[in-house]
Amino acid sequence: MTQELRLRPLTARSVVLSTLLGAHPPELPVRELVRIAALFGINDTALRVALTRMVATGDLHRADGTYRLNDRLVRRQRRQDEAVDPSTVAWDGTWEIVAVTATGRSPADRAALRARMTALRLGELREGLWLRPTNLRRTWSADPGVQRFTAVPETPSAELARTLWDLDDWSAHGRALLRHFRAVDQPVDRFTTAAAIVRHLLADPILPGSLLPRPWPADDLRVAYRGYQRELANLAALPG
Repeated sequence: MTQELRLRPLTARSVVLSTLLGAHPPELPVRELVRIAALFGINDTALRVALTRMVATGDLHRADGTYRLNDRLVRRQRRQDEAVDPSTVAWDGTWEIVAVTATGRSPADRAALRARMTALRLGELREGLWLRPTNLRRTWSADPGVQRFTAVPETPSAELARTLWDLDDWSAHGRALLRHFRAVDQPVDRFTTAAAIVRHLLADPILPGSLLPRPWPADDLRVAYRGYQRELANLAALPG
């Protein structure tokens, strides 16, 4: 079941990352991290070793006994927040199209652009051509390597959406995660499943409802994850 649901094993590092990604601002004193890790059977020594390694690799910054996510992980937190609480607008039937115009890019540059397009929830129709419905509220930073357009494709939008994303697979996996989350009651199981839920939401294309298969579990997954955040906060607040 764990493999089918793509649950990741609980480690001291995963507890630190998930906790800080859910904290606003993304920083906590070491005593709070030790306290939260203890809820999942991770002892003080293991937690402090993980923190030391994460500072050494640059994932965390440490100052006066407080640990904070680095800039890259803060951007990930922003994407996670957007996945849990997306900002959408009424869809008018148009699509945004991003055409990559830069040439001679290195493999690293191509990989970075692909990651950026995916993070913006664009689907790749073919290499260098990305698109999605215009139902997200967001701002674009200038990028000299691409050209952006808005258009109405001739292909029916529901058909085009299924070409760009495997919606049935996303839905089936999301429903399986939700069933598992509702069935487990052990802290470690709930933690790892909640972490898998938020990773799954990061891959939600956040399409207009008219383009989605039914049932579509995204809203229920968001409710479950928000509830778990409150659950974890209440657990951490209990007297030791």
